[in-house]
Amino acid sequence: MFGFGRIAALAVTLACGLATSQAPELAQQYRQRLNGAMQELEQVVAAFDADATNNKLTRDEVLKVYDASTVPVLRDRGRSMRAAFDRFDRLVRHAALFEDLSPVARPLALVRSPDTMVLKGTLADFEPAVPITPHGLIWTGVGLLFGFGLFKGLALLLRRRGPRVFVQRRPL
Repeated sequence: MFGFGRIAALAVTLACGLATSQAPELAQQYRQRLNGAMQELEQVVAAFDADATNNKLTRDEVLKVYDASTVPVLRDRGRSMRAAFDRFDRLVRHAALFEDLSPVARPLALVRSPDTMVLKGTLADFEPAVPITPHGLIWTGVGLLFGFGLFKGLALLLRRRGPRVFVQRRPL
């Protein structure tokens, strides 16, 4: 017969394994959204640069024209284009980071420096998947070990400080 402690340990271990097993899927869905956002901004940047070139100007020259304008909407447009260029550059660097990482390490990039807008969208639309890839199974194993260790650590703390609620000792 299983005691409460063993059932709780199993539940915590499985919950952690289940949660971490989704890390590679979350990273994959994030990466797909990241690439989509990057491709959309790439079209905006390319169109802006083409307009500048067609008018025999550079990007910076067009932005200076926006800055010097007395029309507020044009100055605002210059600022928003600068923000778009900066975001595009950040997305390109972040996508390159993902490409440089092994599939098992990609979830760590989400912790390190995610694009907030892309991450929010990914989390809002996230759909769990069965982790049948090698890196999915690695993350599942890490979660199982973490959950088991977490439970054992908590049980140790509670055993020393309070009544023996979770851990039952059997007589020898």
